Amino acid sequence: MAINIVLVEPEIPQNTGNIARTCAAIKAKLHLIKPLGFSLESKYLKRAGLDYWHLLEVFLYDSLEDFFMAYPDEKFYFATTKGGNNYTDMSFQDGCFLIFGKETGGLPKELLKKNPDTSIKIPMVKEARSLNLSNSVAVIAYEVMRQLNFMVTLEPLEYLL
Repeated sequence: MAINIVLVEPEIPQNTGNIARTCAAIKAKLHLIKPLGFSLESKYLKRAGLDYWHLLEVFLYDSLEDFFMAYPDEKFYFATTKGGNNYTDMSFQDGCFLIFGKETGGLPKELLKKNPDTSIKIPMVKEARSLNLSNSVAVIAYEVMRQLNFMVTLEPLEYLL
Protein backbone atom coordinates (compact mmCIF):
# COMPACT_ATOMS: atom_id res chain seq x y z
CA MET A 1 0.00 0.00 0.00
CA ALA A 2 1.31 3.43 -0.89
CA ILE A 3 0.22 6.85 -1.96
CA ASN A 4 2.06 8.86 -4.58
CA ILE A 5 3.33 12.42 -4.28
CA VAL A 6 3.98 14.15 -7.60
CA LEU A 7 5.94 17.41 -7.87
CA VAL A 8 5.62 19.19 -11.20
CA GLU A 9 8.73 21.23 -11.95
CA PRO A 10 9.78 21.84 -8.33
CA GLU A 11 12.09 24.83 -7.96
CA ILE A 12 13.39 24.84 -4.39
CA PRO A 13 15.64 21.95 -3.33
CA GLN A 14 14.88 22.35 0.38
CA ASN A 15 11.15 21.90 -0.27
CA THR A 16 11.76 18.75 -2.29
CA GLY A 17 14.09 17.42 0.40
CA ASN A 18 11.49 18.05 3.10
CA ILE A 19 8.84 16.36 0.94
CA ALA A 20 11.17 13.38 0.48
CA ARG A 21 11.37 13.07 4.27
CA THR A 22 7.58 13.11 4.51
CA CYS A 23 7.35 10.47 1.77
CA ALA A 24 9.87 8.29 3.59
CA ALA A 25 7.94 8.62 6.85
CA ILE A 26 4.66 7.46 5.30
CA LYS A 27 6.00 5.09 2.61
CA ALA A 28 4.78 7.32 -0.20
CA LYS A 29 6.39 7.22 -3.62
CA LEU A 30 7.89 10.49 -4.87
CA HIS A 31 7.53 11.43 -8.54
CA LEU A 32 9.48 14.40 -9.92
CA ILE A 33 8.56 16.02 -13.24
CA LYS A 34 11.29 17.93 -15.11
CA PRO A 35 12.51 20.53 -15.50
CA LEU A 36 13.76 20.69 -11.93
CA GLY A 37 14.95 24.01 -10.55
CA PHE A 38 17.99 22.32 -9.01
CA SER A 39 20.36 19.43 -9.43
CA LEU A 40 19.53 16.11 -7.81
CA GLU A 41 23.04 16.37 -6.38
CA SER A 42 22.21 19.64 -4.59
CA LYS A 43 23.57 19.74 -1.04
CA TYR A 44 20.40 21.59 0.01
CA LEU A 45 18.21 18.81 -1.35
CA LYS A 46 20.31 16.14 0.36
CA ARG A 47 20.48 18.03 3.66
CA ALA A 48 16.72 18.65 3.81
CA GLY A 49 16.07 14.97 3.11
CA LEU A 50 18.57 13.97 5.81
CA ASP A 51 19.47 10.30 5.79
CA TYR A 52 15.98 9.18 4.68
CA TRP A 53 16.71 8.78 0.96
CA HIS A 54 17.15 5.01 1.19
CA LEU A 55 13.62 4.73 2.64
CA LEU A 56 11.77 5.94 -0.44
CA GLU A 57 11.30 5.35 -4.12
CA VAL A 58 11.91 8.35 -6.37
CA PHE A 59 10.80 8.41 -10.01
CA LEU A 60 11.89 11.02 -12.56
CA TYR A 61 9.99 12.02 -15.73
CA ASP A 62 11.03 14.27 -18.60
CA SER A 63 7.59 15.91 -18.85
CA LEU A 64 4.08 15.92 -17.46
CA GLU A 65 2.95 14.13 -20.61
CA ASP A 66 5.46 11.32 -19.98
CA PHE A 67 4.18 11.01 -16.42
CA PHE A 68 0.51 10.70 -17.48
CA MET A 69 1.45 8.18 -20.18
CA ALA A 70 3.07 6.02 -17.50
CA TYR A 71 -0.12 6.03 -15.36
CA PRO A 72 -3.10 6.25 -17.72
CA ASP A 73 -5.74 4.73 -15.42
CA GLU A 74 -4.88 6.06 -11.97
CA LYS A 75 -6.78 8.42 -9.68
CA PHE A 76 -5.24 11.91 -9.62
CA TYR A 77 -5.88 14.83 -7.27
CA PHE A 78 -4.56 18.24 -8.22
CA ALA A 79 -3.57 20.51 -5.33
CA THR A 80 -4.08 24.18 -6.10
CA THR A 81 -5.09 27.39 -4.39
CA LYS A 82 -7.70 27.66 -7.17
CA GLY A 83 -9.33 24.32 -6.38
CA GLY A 84 -13.08 24.22 -5.90
CA ASN A 85 -12.99 21.37 -3.40
CA ASN A 86 -11.57 21.36 0.09
CA TYR A 87 -9.12 18.49 0.44
CA THR A 88 -11.06 17.25 3.48
CA ASP A 89 -14.20 16.78 1.35
CA MET A 90 -12.57 14.20 -0.93
CA SER A 91 -12.58 10.42 -0.51
CA PHE A 92 -9.04 9.25 -1.16
CA GLN A 93 -8.02 5.68 -1.85
CA ASP A 94 -4.83 3.70 -1.60
CA GLY A 95 -2.51 4.25 -4.54
CA CYS A 96 -3.86 7.69 -5.41
CA PHE A 97 -1.62 10.38 -6.87
CA LEU A 98 -1.44 13.81 -5.21
CA ILE A 99 -0.10 16.29 -7.76
CA PHE A 100 1.48 19.60 -6.73
CA GLY A 101 2.77 22.39 -8.96
CA LYS A 102 5.92 24.43 -8.83
CA GLU A 103 6.36 26.97 -6.07
CA THR A 104 6.09 30.12 -8.21
CA GLY A 105 3.34 29.12 -10.62
CA GLY A 106 1.41 26.10 -9.41
CA LEU A 107 -0.07 23.62 -11.86
CA PRO A 108 -0.85 24.44 -15.51
CA LYS A 109 -4.23 26.16 -15.84
CA GLU A 110 -5.37 23.85 -18.66
CA LEU A 111 -4.75 20.82 -16.43
CA LEU A 112 -6.91 22.30 -13.68
CA LYS A 113 -9.61 23.28 -16.18
CA LYS A 114 -9.83 19.65 -17.37
CA ASN A 115 -10.02 18.28 -13.80
CA PRO A 116 -12.33 20.49 -11.71
CA ASP A 117 -13.81 17.55 -9.76
CA THR A 118 -10.40 16.47 -8.46
CA SER A 119 -8.81 19.89 -8.01
CA ILE A 120 -8.37 20.36 -4.27
CA LYS A 121 -7.37 23.21 -2.00
CA ILE A 122 -6.35 23.77 1.58
CA PRO A 123 -8.66 26.45 3.02
CA MET A 124 -6.95 29.64 4.20
CA VAL A 125 -7.70 33.31 4.58
CA LYS A 126 -8.10 35.10 1.27
CA GLU A 127 -5.21 37.47 2.03
CA ALA A 128 -2.75 34.54 2.01
CA ARG A 129 -1.55 33.48 -1.44
CA SER A 130 -0.49 29.97 -0.49
CA LEU A 131 1.26 27.73 2.00
CA ASN A 132 4.81 26.46 1.60
CA LEU A 133 4.88 23.51 -0.82
CA SER A 134 6.33 21.04 1.66
CA ASN A 135 3.72 22.03 4.26
CA SER A 136 0.93 21.60 1.72
CA VAL A 137 2.15 18.14 0.79
CA ALA A 138 2.27 17.12 4.46
CA VAL A 139 -1.21 18.46 5.23
CA ILE A 140 -2.89 16.64 2.33
CA ALA A 141 -0.80 13.45 2.55
CA TYR A 142 -1.68 13.01 6.21
CA GLU A 143 -5.38 13.48 5.42
CA VAL A 144 -5.06 10.64 2.91
CA MET A 145 -3.27 8.59 5.57
CA ARG A 146 -6.04 9.34 8.08
CA GLN A 147 -8.73 8.27 5.62
CA LEU A 148 -6.81 5.03 5.00
CA ASN A 149 -6.60 4.44 8.76
CA PHE A 150 -2.83 4.89 8.55
CA MET A 151 -2.62 1.47 6.88
CA VAL A 152 0.17 2.56 4.55
CA THR A 153 2.59 3.13 7.40
CA LEU A 154 5.38 0.81 8.35
CA GLU A 155 4.88 -1.93 10.89
CA PRO A 156 5.13 -0.86 14.54
CA LEU A 157 8.54 0.42 15.56
CA GLU A 158 10.77 -1.83 17.57
CA TYR A 159 12.62 0.00 20.30
CA LEU A 160 16.10 -0.96 21.38
CA LEU A 161 16.63 -1.10 25.13
